[in-house]
Amino acid sequence: MQTPSDGNPAARPLQRAWFSAPLAEFISCDPEAVIGVLTTHSEFSVEVAQRDAWLAQVTILKQCLAGLSGWIFLEFNIPRMGRRVDAVLIIGPVVFVVEFKVGEHRFERAAIEQVWDYALDLKNFHEASHALTLVPILVATEAQTGSWHRLESDEDKVFRPICATPKTLRATLDLALQNVAGLNVNAEQWARGSYRPTPTIVEAARALYARHSVEAIARYDAGAQNLNVTSRRIEELVDMARAQRHKIICFVTGVPGAGKTLVGLNLATRRREATEATHAVFLSGNGPLVAVLREALTRDDIARRKQAGERVRKGKVAENVKAFIQNVHHFRDDALIDSAAPAEHVVIFDEAQRAWNLRQTVNFMQRRKRRAGFTHSEPEFLISCMDRHSDWAAIICLVGGGQEINTGEAGIDAWLDAIYTSFPHWHTYISQRLHDSEYAAGKALEAVSRCPNVHFDDCLHLAVSMRSFRAETVSDFVKALLDCERAQAQAAFAKLDRRYPIVLTRDLNRAKHWVRSRARGSERYGVVASSKAQRLKPHAIDVRVDVNPVHWFLNVKEDTRSSYYLEDAATEFQVQGLELDWTCVTWDADLRFTHSGWSYHDFRGDRWCNIHNGQNRLYLRNAYRVLLTRARQGMVVFVPPGEASDPTRSPAFYDSTFNYLRSLGIPELP
Repeated sequence: MQTPSDGNPAARPLQRAWFSAPLAEFISCDPEAVIGVLTTHSEFSVEVAQRDAWLAQVTILKQCLAGLSGWIFLEFNIPRMGRRVDAVLIIGPVVFVVEFKVGEHRFERAAIEQVWDYALDLKNFHEASHALTLVPILVATEAQTGSWHRLESDEDKVFRPICATPKTLRATLDLALQNVAGLNVNAEQWARGSYRPTPTIVEAARALYARHSVEAIARYDAGAQNLNVTSRRIEELVDMARAQRHKIICFVTGVPGAGKTLVGLNLATRRREATEATHAVFLSGNGPLVAVLREALTRDDIARRKQAGERVRKGKVAENVKAFIQNVHHFRDDALIDSAAPAEHVVIFDEAQRAWNLRQTVNFMQRRKRRAGFTHSEPEFLISCMDRHSDWAAIICLVGGGQEINTGEAGIDAWLDAIYTSFPHWHTYISQRLHDSEYAAGKALEAVSRCPNVHFDDCLHLAVSMRSFRAETVSDFVKALLDCERAQAQAAFAKLDRRYPIVLTRDLNRAKHWVRSRARGSERYGVVASSKAQRLKPHAIDVRVDVNPVHWFLNVKEDTRSSYYLEDAATEFQVQGLELDWTCVTWDADLRFTHSGWSYHDFRGDRWCNIHNGQNRLYLRNAYRVLLTRARQGMVVFVPPGEASDPTRSPAFYDSTFNYLRSLGIPELP
């Protein structure tokens, strides 16, 4: 960060903060000058209430910082969360993260979690903060007492939030400085530190919908194939299709959690205006994902507009969001009714491998739509809808490997078969990694690769998981675990080290306590279970209970329907494509480890029955793949002890699985 020769803070390059200056300079500044700088950089028109809040904050800070040396950053940007910290103070060896609630008499739980989240975000994603001490402080300007005398630090040197009043803020700073040893932080180097966020899909969707760029919220690790490369390549292909009047279809692959959905959302948000020639729509057959994203974007847009002083109706905002994110089955049904070309020239199909095969589609059309003689698989029909355009069209297929979990899901070969047999004139761009076994493209890929319009492109693969910012080898570990490759699983687990804790237990209460104790701020945790886990009811887990994913993923800790309550277990169908910070994975007797590999079971009536159908076995194994890759920060795996007096819960059903998991290196909770 450079200081201009005239010392004017308004002239200083602000980077992530709207105002930044050495403390001495800040203290000597006229408050109106500081407010002027903040107003200049504001993204919205500054209302009187905001101006007064800034003035109150600046006045309090000028008073309590007198005599201290360091730097101040006001309105410091946290892109992953789409929000700004009121103030970051660099004093001695400490980074203070300060959030003000002007006019508040109480320290609300949500506000405490907010400032805690800011500190955790800096610790996890701001490179220059990784090794530093961070102290989050919440200031309620009208409160009479706080908790400034309590100092409690976690292992990563992020303190528990401290509640302060304007009168106790200076004492809070002094106490922390007295208790933290270390070298003084170089504030200018700190401000230049790389920010490498890994947002959840909900956070990413919110940021993108609010017009933030994917560059602002994506990570850029050296040597990693990142979102930016893939996103730009897709943009190039779409623009090329329009310019050359081609019809193109792209297949984007990636490891679990690599950000395939984020790539699609980025394209859709950048081209979401219906008046644009390259207007795009994001389509998914994942009902829970669509519902959660729609509700999250609606709530966020309403809050943002209200903050800007706009009067809005939820129904109106929701209509705009629904036009941007649609259920693929609704898109399909509209095309059945109207034979004209769709309004959009660009469509993004999320989880394209989950589209229905010919048999499932024909069966559905006969039973539900009363269309006898329908002869297309879902992929073939969807391509035919876009083929109605007389000039150009672009289809972006986001492909997950090993994630087919539902009857009738075609995998990717149905798309390739449709191109080969019915749409060879389309220009096809395929990720090189589609050859990998988990995508099960097989002979269909071999056949379509002989077509003259088929191109393989390395830029269409996302190789690094973003879901787990703590450990990118989680997906490798889970794959080896489910493939019964013990040595590979042990090696992958060893690489996880302490950055991504995985533990085992046979006590569900201990498992719940573990996730609660690990979570900080608003970090989300929950119980997940296979949809075939029918004998967890003695542990108060009934997968037949209908879980509303919107409430489960978005509602607050006080809501009994939320994941935080650890009462309702979400299945693979509710959580696929979404994620939590911490999970409690419950492992029932539907999938059992034996000396010859996995044994697959379905509970019918009063007993477990063997699953013989190969496809249904694959669905069950993939269900556990989904469950084991939902957590961003760590998980506890609960394997019931069984009950000798209950033939449906014999300890023999569970012991071998528990012992296998323990043999991979996963420690048991004491």
